[in-house]
Amino acid sequence: MDYDIVVIGGGPAGLSFACSMFNQNIKLLLVERSSVESISDPQQDGREIALTHQSRKILYGLGVWSLIDEDEVSLLKEAKVYSGSSDSLLDFDAKKSSIEALGYLVPNYLIRKALYERVLQAKNVDIVTGVSVEDVNTSNSGAEVALSDGKTVKTRLVVAADSRFSEIRRKMGIPSLMKDFSKVMIATRMEHEKGHNHVALECFNYGHTLALLPLNGNVSSVILTVSTEDAKEILSLSKTKFNEMATEGFEQKLGQMKQIGERHSYPLVGVYAQKFRATRFALVGDAAVGMHPVTAHGFNLGLKGQDLLSLAVKRALDNGLDIGSDEVLRDYERKHINFSRLMYFGTNGIVALFTNDTSAVKQIRKLVLKFANRFPPVKALITQQLTESKKSNLIPF
Repeated sequence: MDYDIVVIGGGPAGLSFACSMFNQNIKLLLVERSSVESISDPQQDGREIALTHQSRKILYGLGVWSLIDEDEVSLLKEAKVYSGSSDSLLDFDAKKSSIEALGYLVPNYLIRKALYERVLQAKNVDIVTGVSVEDVNTSNSGAEVALSDGKTVKTRLVVAADSRFSEIRRKMGIPSLMKDFSKVMIATRMEHEKGHNHVALECFNYGHTLALLPLNGNVSSVILTVSTEDAKEILSLSKTKFNEMATEGFEQKLGQMKQIGERHSYPLVGVYAQKFRATRFALVGDAAVGMHPVTAHGFNLGLKGQDLLSLAVKRALDNGLDIGSDEVLRDYERKHINFSRLMYFGTNGIVALFTNDTSAVKQIRKLVLKFANRFPPVKALITQQLTESKKSNLIPF
């Protein structure tokens, strides 16, 4: 069982990297510990992914975008950020930026399903499911991956995409910075009487955060972020009580709201690996950087990271270089660190500013919102960073 690359983890990052290796002159093995049913037919998990223009371009290039039902793609045309009960507001509008949309909202499970369907079309990719990785041993000459079924795979490069709590990252001796936000994100779909006009809302209320992502029709994804100790109570609310809470939480801007999906909850923990590589070993996706969802960049960052690694591998193949060499992996690590560091720590700074309810910090964030909203260059820079919407990145549809 010899392969050029072994990918550990069949989530979005692992699958997208496998797609990036589509029909390259290599053999790739993807190892996923869960069942084949879980990755071939993933279930709705309450998460709507806000794809940037750059992420859509990457998925388009991978042949994945065409496998997603267009009717399930919602345009995000405007976003408004509020602070508590004050009139402080930061407004991002696609029309003022000369772009079609700030982003594209797609259910997470549909992206995962499309990635899997695309990987199945690659003749140079094998997938094994229901098997975990017990150990990884690497040297300058090669690597060995020990599987739970007793088999050992020899390879030139190991890519770990096994979540922000990566066991393989730890076994390879790569430390990580972890930030437990002591918060839980609760997400569900809701219908509402009035139209949302494709406007997203982010309300940093005192004690909790309430967000709305506009989907097609009079339907939105509602995300409530609360302290861990309050999460159980929110999850146990009756639908009637939850509907009332959401309706009042958005000040009846959308009329009466009605829960139509299941409530899903996710503890919020941020992770930043102190290295993205070791000998013949690389981290991608949440195993490298696990983001807080407030800027909606977690999936986008994971997609960008695997793209950087795949480009480094392809350049090595084109130039007859060893794809697992330190030279190739250093190039990937340098570029991904430069791209991700500001995004990760900047996001954590935003979280700290907008979830601290002391009087002094409340005043500071009001001033920040007003300044950013009234100073066009700053607002334009934030918009460009959040949407990755440079003209060179747009797809010619």
